[in-house]
Amino acid sequence: MIYWAKYLARFVLASEIAIYTGNMTVLRWVGCWRCVWRRAWLLFLVLVLLFPALLRSDWVLQFDRLEAAMVRQFATDRLPILRAWQAELLTLHSVSDYEKIQRVNLFFHRHVRYRTDMALYGQEDYWATPLELLGHGLGDCEDWAIAKYVSLRHLGIADEQLRLIYVRARIGGPSSQITQAHMVLGYYSSANAEPLILDSLISSVLPASERDDLTPVFSFNSAGLWAGQGAQRANSSPTARLSRWRSVLERMQQDGVQF
Repeated sequence: MIYWAKYLARFVLASEIAIYTGNMTVLRWVGCWRCVWRRAWLLFLVLVLLFPALLRSDWVLQFDRLEAAMVRQFATDRLPILRAWQAELLTLHSVSDYEKIQRVNLFFHRHVRYRTDMALYGQEDYWATPLELLGHGLGDCEDWAIAKYVSLRHLGIADEQLRLIYVRARIGGPSSQITQAHMVLGYYSSANAEPLILDSLISSVLPASERDDLTPVFSFNSAGLWAGQGAQRANSSPTARLSRWRSVLERMQQDGVQF
């Protein structure tokens, strides 16, 4: 970096001397290279804005490997949705965390429809990778939550700010006593903050206090496991306690998700 800074300084000095003395040979050389440096400077600004977000992320989506896996597991006609996901994430590296969660949530609501595991995989409870979710264009609540979690980790949001939350969801209205197992993603702006809830049931991202239809049972991410509202962290690893979580992490790595 220091070398290139010195080189740029010499170039600027040469151009100023040429302008002052009227040296046409140098001026022609300067005119040509000014276009090059103008483009290089724009590229430098882009990198300065983009790299900090990339450096904060320890989850990397290797889209060349993901494309190969998409073709292998599904077909080439599913590549456009994968590339749309990549393009969407590329636009979000330098925006605020709030904008990231809103846009990632909206992306999956636009491109994925709900389907039960039994209808899709013939299993009672199967946790799909983001590649499987986008390959089918279908999935249930766990699949949506996992794909959003992976997207936001790739965008540099820290693990301690995200939790996959297993809840009991009340169905049938405010007075209903009927609940069903459900999973959402929670975003915590700080350690003690009220989480924002990203859900497959509704497209709006709302604070947990506005989702009184959800009762937390436990939550987890790649680093920890919490009971109930999340104040007490379990001593055991989430991958040791949750076999489905361990399985989907292993399959994501095979697809091209590096962490």
